[in-house]
Amino acid sequence: MTTIPNARGANTATGEITFRDATEADVPVLVALVNACYRGEGSKQGWTTEAELLDGQRMDAQNMSDLLRRDDTLILVGEIDDAIVTCCELRRDDEGAYFGMFSVRPELQGAGLGRVVLAEAEQWAVRTWGSRRMRMNVLRQRPELIAWYERRGYTGTGRTEPFPYGSEVFGLPRRDDLIFVELSRELPL
Repeated sequence: MTTIPNARGANTATGEITFRDATEADVPVLVALVNACYRGEGSKQGWTTEAELLDGQRMDAQNMSDLLRRDDTLILVGEIDDAIVTCCELRRDDEGAYFGMFSVRPELQGAGLGRVVLAEAEQWAVRTWGSRRMRMNVLRQRPELIAWYERRGYTGTGRTEPFPYGSEVFGLPRRDDLIFVELSRELPL
């Protein structure tokens, strides 16, 4: 368990976050959390919003359930006072582990909780899968988010991936120049 401050810098009621694997019963809460972090007016309360870049949803119940059924994927949730406040996707692949769908409740962003979650995800990938590297894709149009990951040791690999225009699964683009850049980090054993 880790003590974290809330958005005002004071400790939360218990101040403890615990982590566990998501289950199918968590799907409605996880879908609401992910969409609240990335889309719509409510997401603008936090700094990880993509509302200026994309409309629509970021996640739906079917896709979340599909992720939970994959053998190579884990959805790691963080809870405070038995309420899910964070989640992320970890996927095992040939290059180590992939990190994605990183979500922290907007009103809790900016207080250090994201660092705690990222560190737990990295440790989990090392402990459970023996991963030596973590990688992720971030929209190039999110320089503040890229800078945040760089401060945590991630660097650009030079690889890019086009945004999946025409697939509403990832949202409805508000511009035509979206592209993902890959970031990666060697994980400490």
